[in-house]
Order: sequence, then C-alpha cells, then structure tokens
Amino acid sequence: MDVGLKRELEQKVLDGERLSREDGIALYESDDLAWLGGLAHEVRTRKNGDVVHFNVNRHLNMTNVCTASCAYCSFQRKPGEKDAYTMRIEEAVRLAKAMENENLTELHIVNGLHPTLPWRYYPRSLKALKEALPNVALKAFTATEIHHFETISGLSASEILDELIDAGLESLTGGGAEIFDWEVRQHIVDHATHWEDWSRIHRLAHEKGLKTPSTMLYGHIEEPRHRVDHVLRLRELQDETNGFQVFIPLRYQHDFVDMQDGKIRNKLQARTTMATGAEALKTFAVSRLLFDNVPHVKCFWVMHGVQTTQLALQHGADDMDGSVVEYKITHDADNYGTPNKLTREDLLDLIRDAGFRPVERNTRYEIIREYDGPDAGRRDVPQAMRV
Repeated sequence: MDVGLKRELEQKVLDGERLSREDGIALYESDDLAWLGGLAHEVRTRKNGDVVHFNVNRHLNMTNVCTASCAYCSFQRKPGEKDAYTMRIEEAVRLAKAMENENLTELHIVNGLHPTLPWRYYPRSLKALKEALPNVALKAFTATEIHHFETISGLSASEILDELIDAGLESLTGGGAEIFDWEVRQHIVDHATHWEDWSRIHRLAHEKGLKTPSTMLYGHIEEPRHRVDHVLRLRELQDETNGFQVFIPLRYQHDFVDMQDGKIRNKLQARTTMATGAEALKTFAVSRLLFDNVPHVKCFWVMHGVQTTQLALQHGADDMDGSVVEYKITHDADNYGTPNKLTREDLLDLIRDAGFRPVERNTRYEIIREYDGPDAGRRDVPQAMRV
C-alpha cells in the first residue's frame, strides 16, 4: 500500500471518519497485518474497552432435512437418507432440558428447510421449549427459514414473526446471509432468500423490537470486494434500523470427512482452499473498521479454532460466542479439531490468556456477570498483536 494512502486511512480511523468502499478494498490489499490489527484494536477498544463478551449457550437443530442443496453445506440431508432426522417436539424439549444445568442463558435453533413439516410445528416448538426453559432466551431461525415459513403457511413475515414472538422468540439468528453479491451468491446458494428478502425480514424483526446478529460466510469463491460490499449493505441497513447487535464473520469449512456416510456434499471444495489464519485476522480487522455502527464483532471459535480466536480478539473482535457443546452444522462437515465444548471456565481462561477481561452476557448483550481480568503483572493492558 502506498505510504500516503496508509497514513490517510489511519487518520480517518483515528478521527472516527466513516470508511468508504474504496477504503475497504484498499485495506484488504494491505499486507501489513500488524498495522491492520492495531487500527482495528483501537476501534474495538474505544467501543468495548478491555472486555471480551461470552455467553453460556447451546445449539439445537431439530431437523437436518432440507429442500436446498447449497454448494458449501454438509449439514443438509434429503428425505429418506440414512442419517436424515426430524425431532418430535417432545424430543427437542427433552434434549433442551438436559442442557439446562450449567446456568444456560440461550438456546440457538437453526434447521433445514423441511419440505413437509407444517408451519405450526415451529411456534409450537418454541412455546414448548419456553415452557420447559422459562429463563432461557430462544434465538431461533434464519431469515431463510422465515421466508420458507411464508411459503408453507401463506402468512406474511410480519404475521409469522408476531406468532413466533408470542411463542417466546427473542432473536433471529444471523444465518442465510453468506455473501449477498449475486456474482458470488448464484454459485453458492440453492434457495430463494437473497438480499432483498433477508434484509426485509431483519428490518421487520428490528421494527418489532428484536435485536439480531448479522453474519458473512467468507473464504470460499468470493473476493475481498464482495466482502466489502456485504458489510456495507449491512452497515446501510443498520443506519436505518439500529437493530444489529453484532457482526459475525464465519469461516467457510471444507468437508474433510462427512461423518456418517462418506459422501462429500461440499461442491466448492475441489476449487477452494479455506482461509488461512492470517486471512481470517485480516477479515476481522477490516470488518471492524468498516462496520462502524455495530457495537460488537464476534469470533465464533468453532469455525476458527481457539488460537485464531484469541488473536482475533486483538484484531477487532470483542465476543467469543459461548460454550456451545455441539454444533452439528460445522462438525458434520469437518474434522477441523475444534472441541465440541468449552466450559465457562475454559472461556474465562482463554479470554484472560489473550489479555482481556471476561464478561458474561445474555442474548441482548446485557451483562450477567463481570469477572477479574488477567494477572496485572503479566499483562495489564491489552495490546494489538505485533508481527
């Protein structure tokens, strides 16, 4: 990067000036990761100090049967496949109840787009789960699922959201975003929910008082300009609604092994390589610098590994997600080496080891408990990584 442009971008960040599309592309072209990390760390520190947020959550996937065959997805199964499954509501409640003994605060629910399950299954599921776990927030369904519910129910998204909120919904999930630019999206997504409907549904959710996450699947066939475009679309919607609490870059995963039947379902991996750790850190840094109106950036440790996640905390991220226990959507795809579970104590140790102060939050980013930070004699002020 030209020295003059580098100084200009740095000054923009230090002055709190909004970065442009051209600025974002230029930042991705920089090979000075320490500089990028330092700028992003400056911004995350202004917004969140020395805090790293986490929550105690569990993931529940009630069905993996899906009408879509998205190119990157190894979770979906077709009706009749050997390991296709759909839970009865009673089974979902039983599994959820078995998860509640560690001061659980959030249940994260994402499913396939089941071709024959009736619409009523979904609000009834939420109602039963809320009755079983009254103190646990239900973060459920992608915008793609809400769009699917419109198709199978004949109801509008507004009516669907009203029913789900009445049943206990506290937040949508951020999935279904992937990459919004059609140049890429047409090659990776096999369903009808694109930017227009994804943004429409999140806008409706925000109007109804829900706070939602936003995501981006990166590291496959997209280019940095597509990532910049993706973030700027979300930034513009955030200007309008102020409903996004967090942005979550999600690293695309290869199908190292497909656990049950030996099939490779990932149609992209023959022509892709997964993002390196350095590319992941650059993506977090540039995202934090561009997305100036969202308070939090989360590194989902399951998709990045715990060491890259610790470094991401010094490249703009301030949230480590949660304890998770099982995340089938990724663990059905890879043998990447991330654990199925991190306990609360594991998370506290990892956050402190990275030089930050752990804060446990709920789904709405309200503080549940603040913990002591790392040993002040070892590292009393978090610093950006130096290369």
